[in-house]
Amino acid sequence: MWDQVDQETGRTFMQAISEKYSPENFPYRRGPGMGVVVVPTVALQGSPMKERLNLPSILVVNGSGVSRAGDQVEIAAFCAHVIELDLSQNTLKDWGEISKIVSNIPNLHCLNLSFNPLAGVALGPGHSRAFCRLRSLVLNNTEVSWDTVFVLTQDMPELEELFLCRNKYRSVPAAPAACPTLRLLQITDNGLQDWEEVRRFGSMFPGLDTLVMANNYLVSIQDGGGVLEGLFPNLRSINLHNSGLNRWEDIEKLNFFPKLEEVRLQGIPLLQTYTNTERRSLMIAQLPSISSLNGSAVSAGEREDAERFFIRYHLGYPEEELPYRYHCLVTKYGKLEPLAEIDLRPRCRAQVEVHCEDKVVQVDVRLDQTVAELKKQLKQVVQLPTNHMRVYYIDKEVCCPFGPEEMKYSSRALHSYSIRDGDEILVVPKTK
Repeated sequence: MWDQVDQETGRTFMQAISEKYSPENFPYRRGPGMGVVVVPTVALQGSPMKERLNLPSILVVNGSGVSRAGDQVEIAAFCAHVIELDLSQNTLKDWGEISKIVSNIPNLHCLNLSFNPLAGVALGPGHSRAFCRLRSLVLNNTEVSWDTVFVLTQDMPELEELFLCRNKYRSVPAAPAACPTLRLLQITDNGLQDWEEVRRFGSMFPGLDTLVMANNYLVSIQDGGGVLEGLFPNLRSINLHNSGLNRWEDIEKLNFFPKLEEVRLQGIPLLQTYTNTERRSLMIAQLPSISSLNGSAVSAGEREDAERFFIRYHLGYPEEELPYRYHCLVTKYGKLEPLAEIDLRPRCRAQVEVHCEDKVVQVDVRLDQTVAELKKQLKQVVQLPTNHMRVYYIDKEVCCPFGPEEMKYSSRALHSYSIRDGDEILVVPKTK
């Protein structure tokens, strides 16, 4: 751990990796990205740095008190092979220092700056050019401004993934230029409630494949089909968990995204009154093109069951209240009849005929009792002690070739014999 002076002034990036990845703290290990022994290719005269560091190609330097870059020659010497760098939860608040680190790691593709205090910190001239090789940039909980985001993305021609979660965004300004290479935008846990703000992502990121907007409480999707078809032409996956959607019309509008295959929609007001089965079935039926709902694949069989359920669910609705999707499915399957209600609960009682010599008596028996308990019940009916009777079961519907089945096991439950109304119980006195 760093001393009190380090805690007050912060450490350099090189000090942090020197401590963490020294041979004493990070022994050489085999495997992809692990324990690569790095010997600097240039002489570092007078450098306090160790001559050897066991640096993996994926560096994790989170929560290490880093606030400055340190010697850029040392960064270039030790980090030339690094492809991913996690600098989250440090105290970096100067884009100049960050750019010094990034510009000296030529193969860096992924950078995580989450939980660094970057609110209100402006990019200096030329700083954004250091990020030009990045494909993934994580800026969660940094409160970085949109202006900074726009400057960065304009200088990142290979950017594919951008993470902007928990940055207290309430609105999205128009971008000065598009970022056509971006495929994934994750912007959860902000305050984007108005569809007008979301609409700007369409022109900002025209190649967007995945949009993750959970926990934003988006209240509705306001555009019509014509606008939506061209807004996100490449969108394949959308996550609107815990949004404020409360109308089926908003769900139907998702069908206008021409390439949409995956939808995540849990925790929305619209679905609160439905059972889990109803939620999934109704959603699948409303979204005919999706292949995955809430992370679970939708099979052809499940889709057909859901669509048939959708038709039956709306039986009895007034014509003016039937959704458009109902008429489409009726065209496909026809008007279906309600399913017959079948009670699959186990029977609790049965009316049986008890035969004993010349006596025949109708007796109501509990099927959850045992043979021993049945004998006690029959004791009063046939006027025989329980130890003086042999009891047989006769199934009136199935003729057993071996005759009546003796109920010889005292602890066996009656329901295991599948006794039904009208069956017979034969009581035979034991002979001495």
